Amino acid sequence: MRARRVAVIADVHGNAVALAAVLEELEQEQPDAIVHCGDLTWGPLPRATSELVEGAGVRFVRGNADRSVMELTHRLQDPEAEATPRERWMVGQHDARTRALLAAFPATVELEIEGLGDVLFCHGSPRSDEELVTVETPEARLADAIAGTSAPVIVTAHTHVRYRRHVLGRTFFNPGSVGMPYEGAPGAYWALLGTPVANGPNRSNSSSGAIAMEHRRTAYDLDETERLYRESGDPLTAEMIDVLRDPPTPAEVVAHAESLAFSG
Repeated sequence: MRARRVAVIADVHGNAVALAAVLEELEQEQPDAIVHCGDLTWGPLPRATSELVEGAGVRFVRGNADRSVMELTHRLQDPEAEATPRERWMVGQHDARTRALLAAFPATVELEIEGLGDVLFCHGSPRSDEELVTVETPEARLADAIAGTSAPVIVTAHTHVRYRRHVLGRTFFNPGSVGMPYEGAPGAYWALLGTPVANGPNRSNSSSGAIAMEHRRTAYDLDETERLYRESGDPLTAEMIDVLRDPPTPAEVVAHAESLAFSG
């Protein structure tokens, strides 16, 4: 598929309120395509989240959390299998329809975007949905992570921290997290890639016709989100609310990510 403008969202993590706010903004932007870079439903509101994207024409990439739902569902068919209370709760929140949605996600998606060429979308990295790629990832590890790929632009997620970096002759880009951002401030973080629409409702500062890789932030109702989270029964509700209200800073997350390199 060739597109002029593509919206990139990632790491919704079951935050249906944040996702709804972003989708409403995208109705005004009218991108040619929407790509979600993994970890859609693993959070307090998985059913409401999956319902929002059904029929929305979103192209999905499989994240480690999406994969975990499927693996846990299979493992917990054994009544004696070990699992945390949250893992059991999460599996119970995914009905057959939602599991079928997640099961169909590919590991990567590639689109041709006007002015950017081929863009490869993944979750962690092209080689692993658990790899943590940041602005400080050593070039040697990046070279191994992208071996066998040729796209000049690689979009990653997983760290919940947005960035843009040019290295190894490629551009690496993370849109940030819609549902659980680690940006030091609340909001739903996402991005637009491609040609801005002249006189559009949220036109970028780029000149008309210029190619943009534009980070966006959408405000949404945190009080309503907290109310729904508390009603959800998610065993990690308190922790999830803390992250929404007082998220860590990118510097903290990058330092932690680079100490691990890979994280489930």
